[in-house]
Amino acid sequence: MLHLNCNSIGNEGAQYLANALKNNISLTTLIISRNQIGLEGTRYFTNALRNNTTLKILDLAHNRIDNESIQLIANALQNNTTLTTLHLGWNQIGTEGTRSLGNALETNSTLTTLDLNHNQIGAMGTQYLAKALECNITLTNLNLANNQITIEDVQYLRNISKDALTRVQF
Repeated sequence: MLHLNCNSIGNEGAQYLANALKNNISLTTLIISRNQIGLEGTRYFTNALRNNTTLKILDLAHNRIDNESIQLIANALQNNTTLTTLHLGWNQIGTEGTRSLGNALETNSTLTTLDLNHNQIGAMGTQYLAKALECNITLTNLNLANNQITIEDVQYLRNISKDALTRVQF
């Protein structure tokens, strides 16, 4: 486990970490929340995720991840076969970002936990996630707390996901 929370890593530091991650053969958990990582830094990490075969938990909460950044993460999730837990809370992910993420979840078969708390997902974003969960049976834990969604949105999500989701926070 490598815990680098609150270190002002930024995009430049993300480049160095991502390069190390490409060649990693032992690290399974990387916590880099609260590090001012934006689009450029996300690009470095997603390139590393495409090749990495050991990382299981990635925490990118409290960074500068927006809809464009999440599209890069979604593309990486379509190829990555080891990541099981992804923390993306407290970023700027909106409806369009959730659409990209939903598309990735339709094909991803390893992610079991997704934390999207404190973003701007809204009702439409919840619909995109629900559509993805019609065919994704591996995602069991989903945190949607503080995303401008209603109990009806969550109930719809749970009904669509059948029995796959065992825990939904909102």
